[in-house]
Amino acid sequence: MARKRDRISIIEDMLTSIQNKGGDIKPTHLMYKSNLSYNRMNSYLEELLQKDLVRRVKKKSYDYIMITDKGFEFVQKIREMKEFEKTFGL
Repeated sequence: MARKRDRISIIEDMLTSIQNKGGDIKPTHLMYKSNLSYNRMNSYLEELLQKDLVRRVKKKSYDYIMITDKGFEFVQKIREMKEFEKTFGL
């Protein structure tokens, strides 16, 4: 049976999805790429907005979610931690 994703993995998936789309993404696309329900995505998104890891921007009358420099740094630190765990077999 597949393991459920933990909170950090979901946040990493969301931020990585934004990164992979060039730094900004429409909320609906983020929901699909992160494999989350609308309500669950919104609750995580609110937390990311509060912590200044992402911000909302308007482009051509559409709302986009843009990753901030702090968000890029957060993703990098998560990757470093995972690499550290893998190195020591944890």
